[in-house]
Amino acid sequence: MKNSDYRVIRIRELEVFAYHGVFEDETKNGQKFYINAELKLETRKQDVTTDDLNCTVNYAEVCQFMTKFMKENTCKLIEKIAELLCREILIRYPLINEVVLEIRKPEAPIGLPFESVSVERKLSRHTAFLSIGSNMGDKHGYLDRALEMIGRSPHTRFICESERFVTKPYGGVEQDDFVNSAVMIETFLSPFELLDFLHEVEKEQGRVRTIHWGPRTLDLDIIFYDDITVSESDLIIPHIDMQNRLFVLEPLSKIAGYYRHPVLNKTVAELYEELKAREEM
Repeated sequence: MKNSDYRVIRIRELEVFAYHGVFEDETKNGQKFYINAELKLETRKQDVTTDDLNCTVNYAEVCQFMTKFMKENTCKLIEKIAELLCREILIRYPLINEVVLEIRKPEAPIGLPFESVSVERKLSRHTAFLSIGSNMGDKHGYLDRALEMIGRSPHTRFICESERFVTKPYGGVEQDDFVNSAVMIETFLSPFELLDFLHEVEKEQGRVRTIHWGPRTLDLDIIFYDDITVSESDLIIPHIDMQNRLFVLEPLSKIAGYYRHPVLNKTVAELYEELKAREEM
């Protein structure tokens, strides 16, 4: 969580009797597990002096939820149940920006003297900026449906969209004009999970990947994901060519002109003005 002004709710040694394990007697007879949790909530100005439970997270309710979830879901690995529980906490409690969860298994079948075995998982919300466009059929309709799918997913939270711009195609392929915009979202998906999700949204809207830079019903690109960099064969963040694309920078400058490119060390507004000047020469 980038904002350092936050509150932490700590839950220690919550005892749960559940049925997780690789061996049959573990899933049949069960055993005690202990949960340690840190729940980080961003401190907003209006919440600093509040005495209203609605402005925070009810830790008693969280404890009841974690207990119920541990009892109703059975996994072979405590790594798996920790992952699932982290995700469900962030889905259920939107005020929580980050959860650090340790699941301790003191009765693990090791066959040697030991105190406990545990697994820790940390999961945070991240800010991502997307470029979204269409140049086939009902262009605005495709964008609307994509945003609806993003907003409906439990793993992403729609924050805002820029105004939409009609732009010329990029890449030299003869085709219709695009409608483009920029979108800000929050997500606890990893960059690669987010990419897979966006590909699912594109596929749902009839996107077929045939001609490079060709016409498409829907195009969704990750431009920024917090201030991290990714350089893999199937994903590069920040987007590798964003500084040369007016159809990316113009809408993005409307909602994130302040955002600084972590590699080029220039803001979106600066990149936009520089590219616009080059285009006008």
